[in-house]
Parts: sequence; C-alpha cells; structure tokens
Amino acid sequence: MMAYQHLSVQQLQDMLAQRTLNIVDTRDPQSYALACIPNAFNLNQGNLEQHLSDLDMDEPLVVCCYHGISSQGVAQFLFERGFEEVYSLDGGFEAYQNAQSTR
Repeated sequence: MMAYQHLSVQQLQDMLAQRTLNIVDTRDPQSYALACIPNAFNLNQGNLEQHLSDLDMDEPLVVCCYHGISSQGVAQFLFERGFEEVYSLDGGFEAYQNAQSTR
C-alpha cells in the first residue's frame, strides 16, 4: 500500500465485526464526549504527537473526523509515520451516526 485507503461506514462495520481496530476520532473533545464510535481514541492536533505511542502500529487504524475531509490529512500523516494499514472514514462521524440511526 502506498498511502491510506478510504473506508465506507459499511466496510467499517464489517471490519469491526471481524477484528480489532484502532479508531482515531479527530473531532473536538466536546463533540467526542457527546457521541463517538465505540472504543475510539479522541486525538486532535493538540495531542496527536504525544499519543502516537499509545497506538498499536500492527493493528489497522481508522481515522474519523466530522465529515471525512480532515481525516484524510491525518490518515496520510499517520501512514507516513509508519502505520501500514490506515483508513479514512468516508463521510466521517456524521455518516457513521446516520448509519446507526437507520439500523
């Protein structure tokens, strides 16, 4: 893989049913506290560097933001830092939350 990959909400749900994933939520702490993908880490520009060591580089890593835009830059950054299997969640947390409400 040469860079991060895009991941749909359905693909995320399928992967979560089959394996352990690191999920990085880059939204602000207040939004994260209101609702988040289960077991997601809340990491943002202010604390990303200090928490890189908390992430397992051998596990797939999914980056989630509000709408799936800013997560792409973070996903590329993490890929360049040595994480091999990095995904950006298309549509971000909004798409995830919408999918949960239609289940």
